[in-house]
Amino acid sequence: MKEKIKSIIAASISVKQELLANETLQNKIAEAVEVISIAFDKGNKVMFCGNGGSAADAQHLAAEFSGRFYKDRKALPAEALHCNTSYLTAVANDYSYEVIYARIVEGTGNAGDVLIGLSTSGNSGNILKAFEIAREKNIITIGFTGESGGKMKTVSDYLFNVPSKDTPRIQESHIMIGHIICELVEEKLFG
Repeated sequence: MKEKIKSIIAASISVKQELLANETLQNKIAEAVEVISIAFDKGNKVMFCGNGGSAADAQHLAAEFSGRFYKDRKALPAEALHCNTSYLTAVANDYSYEVIYARIVEGTGNAGDVLIGLSTSGNSGNILKAFEIAREKNIITIGFTGESGGKMKTVSDYLFNVPSKDTPRIQESHIMIGHIICELVEEKLFG
């Protein structure tokens, strides 16, 4: 059992070491920090979406902005788009689960907003549809995926494709990248 535990920890560290060595990814993180900071500075919002564990991660990261990260500061307009269960179940029932995020982005998204989608495969249909609507509305899209980037690779303005095919390792790195972005945006906006 202890060897299995060590093996899992080592696998997580290995993925993060690849990210640590990836200057392109680090530059993209810096760019995302800039884009998100500008959006907040101009009064725009950041929306998050995901499915399953990625929905939980989306909600977690939205809360880091709307609540706080390290600093006591004003709340930033960020939300996870799946938190209104009445909306979610009505649209899934009346239309399709595929459009749950697209409809809310269409209804509440504005040019200059940022939409962050988390999908380990990069192929979540409801996130892809939301990104398509976002593009039509001049909303910046940031994709968090696994190694291949999936279909999100072509619809993301910024893509963080974690170098792994293992869902838990990908999600662990999504949270790490998200935390880095939250910390640096907070520093940039609030000193």
